[in-house]
Amino acid sequence: MGMRFTNHGRSGRIQRHSLSMLGFSMVEMMIVIALMLVVSGIAVVNTQSALKDSRVAGGYENALMQLRMARQRAIEERKRYIVTFGTPAPTGASTPLGAPTAKSIQIFRWDAGNPSPAPVQVSTIDLPIDVSFAAIPGLPTGSTAVPDGFGSGITAIDFDQGVGAGSGNLVMFMPDGSGHDLFGNSDNGILYIARTGELSSSRAITVFGNSGRIRGWRLVQPGGVATWQVQ
Repeated sequence: MGMRFTNHGRSGRIQRHSLSMLGFSMVEMMIVIALMLVVSGIAVVNTQSALKDSRVAGGYENALMQLRMARQRAIEERKRYIVTFGTPAPTGASTPLGAPTAKSIQIFRWDAGNPSPAPVQVSTIDLPIDVSFAAIPGLPTGSTAVPDGFGSGITAIDFDQGVGAGSGNLVMFMPDGSGHDLFGNSDNGILYIARTGELSSSRAITVFGNSGRIRGWRLVQPGGVATWQVQ
């Protein structure tokens, strides 16, 4: 009878080696999955932050656009156009303008006539859900530090600068492009837009009454010092 050789020892070593390789691959896979989860988490956070920033920027751009559009239409159509922000017209105003919500921007056309007709609402838009007219604590407050020297940095909607106590919420553009309040006073003003409780998201818009010039601003913090920069 011939001798039969077996290779059990080598087979066992190959099997153990295969199991060892399999175990190492599973560890690698777990590490890769963990890294993917971390990267995915970072991506979600960054995406959420970008979306928040885009909503603030969108609210700010919409406010700028409404002001510029109203002024342009006043010049082109030779009519008065009124832009209101956030609250009803001041008590005692000669013409009722309804009651906008705290986040709204409304435009009215005010035709000439005798007697003068009521303003006609042209459009209304609302700021994004997490964005509002807000002067966040920490904004520059000095007279030389606020945008164009308007207001004190603590009132979110502050038109009628230099007229009484100020704090008006609207500007009326005339056919020559200048900005006035409802009583005919030159209407310098400023408004602040920000995400609730987030100083770094702050934007501002200023309006010069005599010329109707409109400027946009963004808060920057070089070296941790809050400063306004023209956009």
